[in-house]
Amino acid sequence: MKNSIKLSAFLLGGMFAMSACTNLDVDIKNVYTEYPDSEIAKDAKMADIYYGFKGPLGRRYMEMATLSSGELMAQAFDGNWWDGGNFYYASTHETKSDSPHIDWGGDIMGALTKCNQAIMGLGGENPEDAKQEATIAPALAMRAFYHFIFMDTYGATPIMNRLFDEDEKIERAPRPEVAKCIESDLLRAIQSGGLTEEVNADTYGKPTRWMAEALLCKLYINWAVYACEDVATYEPTMPNEKLNDLVAHADAIIKSKLFDLGKSYREKFYGNNGPHIKDFIYAMPYDNAKKDGMTWARFQAWKHINRGFFTDTPAGMKDAGGILCMTPESVKLFTLPGDERNKIVLLGKVYKVDPATNEPTNEVMKWEDGTDCEITEDPYDQGAFAQKSGFDVGNSAPKDHSKGARCMKWMPQPVDFAQFGRNQSNDVPIFRYADILLMKAEAIYRGATPTNGDTAESLFNQIRSYVGAPLINGKPSEDDLLDERGREFFVEIWRRNDLIRFGRFEDNFGYKHVKNPKAKTEKFRRIMPVNQSLMDANTNWKPNPGYDK
Repeated sequence: MKNSIKLSAFLLGGMFAMSACTNLDVDIKNVYTEYPDSEIAKDAKMADIYYGFKGPLGRRYMEMATLSSGELMAQAFDGNWWDGGNFYYASTHETKSDSPHIDWGGDIMGALTKCNQAIMGLGGENPEDAKQEATIAPALAMRAFYHFIFMDTYGATPIMNRLFDEDEKIERAPRPEVAKCIESDLLRAIQSGGLTEEVNADTYGKPTRWMAEALLCKLYINWAVYACEDVATYEPTMPNEKLNDLVAHADAIIKSKLFDLGKSYREKFYGNNGPHIKDFIYAMPYDNAKKDGMTWARFQAWKHINRGFFTDTPAGMKDAGGILCMTPESVKLFTLPGDERNKIVLLGKVYKVDPATNEPTNEVMKWEDGTDCEITEDPYDQGAFAQKSGFDVGNSAPKDHSKGARCMKWMPQPVDFAQFGRNQSNDVPIFRYADILLMKAEAIYRGATPTNGDTAESLFNQIRSYVGAPLINGKPSEDDLLDERGREFFVEIWRRNDLIRFGRFEDNFGYKHVKNPKAKTEKFRRIMPVNQSLMDANTNWKPNPGYDK
């Protein structure tokens, strides 16, 4: 798409223009004549670029990713939480350009601005200068990450790789061109040697070599998708020329021996997770008091979490919104015998939880009338579809508030809901070692050359083994791979990405095909409409194909 734009003030005053990633002949102004050579000085210049995704990930990006993928689905309670259809339209693949769940593009554009400001402040780009390449490597990796998030969501993306004067214009570049620029930034960052290989509390949440390697794996597993300028033309049978490259970068992570799957699945996601979780290659740190914004349990947990769900319920503890329940398809994923992951599903009788261990007790939670609290699997009754507010279940307890299984993967602490406005301290992993293993397995399944004695089966069974699920005997099928990813990375923002790659995004799941039959054929919805705030600020941008009707 060839539409030039003028960036608005919310981009922090930085103006950019699209160019080839190797066209870096830029007149750099206002930079050091002697560049900082200490890690402390460099990190100070970089400090503002690490958390540009923190706000969107903490809520709206999660809504977009989990609802459009059919992992979760929205409920309204007699119109409460209808919110203009924001949650409903995400679930039915009818996202609008003004839907709040996509109104975060400006955050990513602003983060890209900060990356380029950091690069400029550290001396600019000069691929011929090895020392300078190493100096700016963390900013190159973060720039690639932000471009990836924007491109994966919206398709054609402005390549924001340098600063320009205020009146210059920028264009959205076709998706294949953006993918190549992301690849270029990551390879430059890795090859420069400027990305730390340390994995500790100081490097947690920052771009390390392993973060860049993992992002390359994610880019490469989806390369055939991103190679299509028109995403509606993508078919999962299309060749992927980057599969062997994926294996090479996955092997670099595996051979480092810095990461492992751990011994417990659920403990990785509790409020005390952090740098000690060796499965986390790159995570977004949150803290209920100091780095707030992570509110996933507010929407995903059961509504009445404040009515004695915890054995120790502090005074003033709020309830959860409780509007996002699991789809029937999601519930079916969590039925493998012995699989620890099954325990993240709250279904049937509700047993009180010990907040010190996050383990359920033998005590059943009670309603005020003394009856047992019990959650039913079906999120709606037959009358729900007649409600004007879409997925409306009513607003009575216990009848209406007990419909639909709940995801308790991101178990909150009672104090989150009592003192911190339902902000949680659960860090959110973006790239995990488990994902590296399953992406390598998928690459081999799709035709990559096996390495180091690994097979798709052996890699797959590493995941099954650590969660206590039955091992497979033989090469995993396509359904095996997709379902395992659905279990292992449930509500970790990757399901939409996976469904598109496997050609399943248009399948029947949730109730979208009942409420919106067109969702079965509207392949243009594999990317989202560009949010209206960006369209208003940049009037030369045209809507994405399909959304212009």
